[in-house]
Amino acid sequence: MATIHFILQGKGGVGKSMIASMLFQCFIEADYNTYGYDTDPVNKTLSAFTEYKSSITQIDIMQEDGDNIDSRKFDLLLEELANAAEDSQIVIDNGASSFIALGSYIADSDMLGILTDAGHNVFLHTVITGGQALLDTLNGFNKLVSNFPTADIVVWKNPYFGKLELDNKQFDDFKVIKENQNRIYATIELPVGNKDLIGKDLELLFAKKQSFQAGINGSNPIAVKSRLKKYWAEIKSRIDSACIF
Repeated sequence: MATIHFILQGKGGVGKSMIASMLFQCFIEADYNTYGYDTDPVNKTLSAFTEYKSSITQIDIMQEDGDNIDSRKFDLLLEELANAAEDSQIVIDNGASSFIALGSYIADSDMLGILTDAGHNVFLHTVITGGQALLDTLNGFNKLVSNFPTADIVVWKNPYFGKLELDNKQFDDFKVIKENQNRIYATIELPVGNKDLIGKDLELLFAKKQSFQAGINGSNPIAVKSRLKKYWAEIKSRIDSACIF
């Protein structure tokens, strides 16, 4: 039995690929057989981590003209996931540009049912962020719970762009959250730190497509290594508490 993690959110630039890479690294460090699939036709983030090149597959989902998505190419992804090895952790990084296409494919092909029948556990991860993208990301969450009524959904709260507040209400009091609380398998909140310090450290780390271990053990200044080490320990603790292994 494999555990399969889809990272799905229709809004771009909210941290999906960062979360995909953190999940992937967390599973690697926990000594799981870990595999990744990158279906983003625009920003190939997960597959750009050269440290894990042998364990990550880029799925080319574009038609030959290069302008449109060929949804039939998701057949390859489904075939590989259905035949995934036991006790493996699999992360699928999906870009905003292919969110609708993959979501439609999952529904039309009964992808979740096929994977469940094959004995696998499946989680749909989505990001809800503060600031200007709050309503858009809440809408993305609402689409997931509406389109996949039996799926286990993991919500990642990202307060980097602002507090997750709306009309003087806190996150847990949002209408769409309260109405679908029983659909949320786990909630993981990304730590908030000084944007000029750890915020910049993370920005540079992911811009270089480096793992946390590379940043911690590489040639970075001592202060940067210390901040990355502290942040990474906190992330792993929160993922572990979510019981998605």
